[in-house]
Amino acid sequence: MKTARAIPAALLTLALGFAGAMTGGQAEPQAAGPEPDLAFGAFQRGLYQTALQEALKRVAANPGDAPAMTLLGELYRDGLAVRRDPAEAAKWYRLAAARGDRQAQFALAIAHLAGAGVEKSPVLARQWFEKAAAQDHAGALYNLGVMELEAEVQDARKAAAFFEKAADRGDPDAAYGLAILLREGAGVEKDRARSLAYLRKAAEARHVAAMVEYGIALFNGEGGSKDETEAARLFAKAAAQHSAVGQNRLARLYASGRGVKVNIVEAMKWHILARAGGLSDPWLESKLPGLSAQERVAVEQAVQRFIGK
Repeated sequence: MKTARAIPAALLTLALGFAGAMTGGQAEPQAAGPEPDLAFGAFQRGLYQTALQEALKRVAANPGDAPAMTLLGELYRDGLAVRRDPAEAAKWYRLAAARGDRQAQFALAIAHLAGAGVEKSPVLARQWFEKAAAQDHAGALYNLGVMELEAEVQDARKAAAFFEKAADRGDPDAAYGLAILLREGAGVEKDRARSLAYLRKAAEARHVAAMVEYGIALFNGEGGSKDETEAARLFAKAAAQHSAVGQNRLARLYASGRGVKVNIVEAMKWHILARAGGLSDPWLESKLPGLSAQERVAVEQAVQRFIGK
């Protein structure tokens, strides 16, 4: 197995996370004082109506309660207990951001990138990312790195510095991004050992692309002992997250008995799913005609079970 080549520009599709304004799609727990944070606790448990009511109570009692404002922004952004309203979400984020809440600053930056309820403006997005990054917000640091790669004049050196700071604060996208830059020698000295270390860090945080890349490295024995069993485990995790590459690699291992026992039904299941995801494989395809009628039924059932999850 050869490592799929990627260049720094490929990182851009990973970043600028429009799907969620908060790292992991969740607001950070923030203490509003010595009292228990009932609003955030309700939000974490999925009690969104209670979270809304508690957050509104807090803002009414304290017009400077930035964490409560940020939580209201989350509720309106995602349409939780209220009608989805990006403009209303941005209003609450702006109020909280002006009061120094780094999560709100990050969320407002994301809104400006997407033009969600606010003016679409990379300039304003960068300004808010910088404010959040100044408070060690990992997602903001990561996105600043991506913006350096996206700029008309790319600065991979600055991007690598931002990625490293974000990765060391636990951001898996940044760890993966830095691993790619280290592998390519873009903005930093080429260092395969460090690249693999950050790749492993991202893979352990369940970053799908990193799991595939690190699995390939383990399969090939890069940077240490060859471990086909661990590679298969990582491919399986990525495959379960709908990675076509992970599905293809896992199918090949099941077909050849590398890292796992030979299982033609599992091999063809993952091959069919990878093929549906746009990744063809003539070698695996050539094995389909040799399936028995019973195996064909088993493969079809296995694919349907996966799709139905």
